[in-house]
Amino acid sequence: MLRFRSLGSGSAGNATLVEARDGTCVTRVLVDCGFGLKQLEERLARGGLAPADIDAVFVTHEHGDHVGCAHGFSRRHGVPVWMSEGTWRATGERDYADRLHFARDGQAIEIGALRLSPFTVPHDAREPLQLRCSDGARHLGLLTDLGHATPHVLQQLSGLDALLLEFNHDVDLLAGSSYPHSLKRRVGGDWGHLSNAAAVAIAMALRHAGMRHLVAAHLSEQNNRPEIVREALAGVLGARADDMLTASAAEGTPWLDL
Repeated sequence: MLRFRSLGSGSAGNATLVEARDGTCVTRVLVDCGFGLKQLEERLARGGLAPADIDAVFVTHEHGDHVGCAHGFSRRHGVPVWMSEGTWRATGERDYADRLHFARDGQAIEIGALRLSPFTVPHDAREPLQLRCSDGARHLGLLTDLGHATPHVLQQLSGLDALLLEFNHDVDLLAGSSYPHSLKRRVGGDWGHLSNAAAVAIAMALRHAGMRHLVAAHLSEQNNRPEIVREALAGVLGARADDMLTASAAEGTPWLDL
């Protein structure tokens, strides 16, 4: 069995729990630690978990809303951490002792009942990776922090049972925001973040009859609105906007089973 839960997603912090069960074996991986240590532990507790329940951490890239307290969490609780070598260098080559493992595009990682398949994405970071997670029967895609979808990205995420997908900004809201021009260009560029329209195009390309969950994540608090995103998702899924699920910055999502 495979399930997941966002602990919070937005410009201020991101973290997602992925859990697989195989008989009596339960494996839990925390993807990103984009909060302070105390806040992360509080968010884990909301999901009924303690730090001792986490088997590994996977860091997608070095930006603060994703790497967050990964080093402190690993040091305090002895949890192994996976990240790309580029991400490690971009975070100052911090000492994880023997708890650090390098992840690479196309090289699967086996952790208990979970199989993680990292893949590269176009984003303005040193060596960013996103993930496909599987228990062998079910497949979850985590896709945030990229400027556009390459053929490689779409290939890595075909046939999913669930997808957590970035809906970062509405193009008009970004254009009219108080962001300086340089930041608007960065966010809206090919190496920045997905607009709602770009995310809808990805969702339409990946959606199939067997997909159980499509969750919008990483919404900009200034340049997006949950109601706009829900309307966009409803159009993709042919459902009611009120039934669409977005991962909030404060609460994330409930546990979602696959």
